[in-house]
Amino acid sequence: MSLNYQTTGEGEAVILLHGLFGSLENLNSIKRALETDYQVVSVDLPDHGDSPHSQHFSYQQYADSVLTLMDELKLDKAIVLGHSMGGKVAMTLALQHPDRVSKLIVADIAPVTYPDRHSGIIEALKSVDLSGLQNRTEADKQLAKNIDEQGIRQFLLKGLQKSDAGWGWRFNLSLLENDYADITDWPDTSKSYQGPVLFIKGGRSDYLQAEHKPRIARLFPHSQGHIIQDVGHWLHAEKPQQFNQVVADFLRQD
Repeated sequence: MSLNYQTTGEGEAVILLHGLFGSLENLNSIKRALETDYQVVSVDLPDHGDSPHSQHFSYQQYADSVLTLMDELKLDKAIVLGHSMGGKVAMTLALQHPDRVSKLIVADIAPVTYPDRHSGIIEALKSVDLSGLQNRTEADKQLAKNIDEQGIRQFLLKGLQKSDAGWGWRFNLSLLENDYADITDWPDTSKSYQGPVLFIKGGRSDYLQAEHKPRIARLFPHSQGHIIQDVGHWLHAEKPQQFNQVVADFLRQD
């Protein structure tokens, strides 16, 4: 699977992996912060953005597609940063191919199985009448019947696009619904990644919890953590300057 991507800057490669329902544009702030010192590769993961759709979801498949992109770009190694679902892809890549990942940054996700957090969002997305849609404002009104938070609606609407065939979601909504249990899952493994790892937690988010520390320590024995206070799960969007500084400081460490 050949992924859609953008490259900018020069130097050591940093690969950016977005979360569920997202696209490479979601991490533009950290891209701009790093591109003066690094070659930044922003990626649309499979079933998202302008990358191809797949038949089944698996973290192994998603990680393999990133590895294939690294081969295409002739990158022997790269720093990999992933948020949420993209963080699980990044962790999978590091565990399966540790020689290809020089450093790992995981934003607000743990290597664990999560409960259902998105069924309401999926139902709201399915409720939008795409065939009769006139504009984004109308789509927002339809989403608002089920999703109160304007910020979440704005994030989701970034995935709405109009083509000659009409309006549609850029992400593969039917697959994400059908394979949602695989997205929340985390298959246990005996492997470990010995490189440096940074886990960044949003202070108001419950995705990273103290009970996850033993699992993280076993899989990533050289990991460290940082909490950005007063932000939720979308920490890179809520406090971009602080998030960017935490990432930059970690990358400067020997």
